[in-house]
Amino acid sequence: MSKSAAQRIDWGALGTKLKPDTLAQISVFRRRHQELTKLVGELREQNKSIDFAFYESKLQNKKVVSEAKKTFEQFKPAAFDLQQQLKVIQEHEQQAVQLAKQTEQKIQVELKELQELLVNIEQARPVDELTVDDVAKAYPELEETVAKMAKRGQWRVPGYYERFGEFAVGF
Repeated sequence: MSKSAAQRIDWGALGTKLKPDTLAQISVFRRRHQELTKLVGELREQNKSIDFAFYESKLQNKKVVSEAKKTFEQFKPAAFDLQQQLKVIQEHEQQAVQLAKQTEQKIQVELKELQELLVNIEQARPVDELTVDDVAKAYPELEETVAKMAKRGQWRVPGYYERFGEFAVGF
């Protein structure tokens, strides 16, 4: 079942839909899975039988061969409880789903804000049609700043002449 699931995934399209760090983690996992699958395939193809008769004919100490044969025949692979590992994987999946949902919510909020901004841009008047009153209405703090500067007798905007230079019309 896992083979068919892995084959059904469009890895190219998946790369465009995920965050770079998530994609990197999946790539590492996928590469490791491919390496292990290849290793398991190679190990299955190897000869699993031992020709003890060959070793008995070559070695003088037959006792070593008979002990090795006895040990080999009594060998049983250890069984591991995979429940703990499956639980860790399931927790990781739940975290990934939770992060994906949070990301989706953030993107929805961002998308809504961008759509509102687009509507505002489309409905905005061109700059050449704006009046001083329109700018003062949009930025009330600007009117206060100008009033303070005029009260102090400060008629130059700090940094303006350094940045744009002196504008003088010759008559």
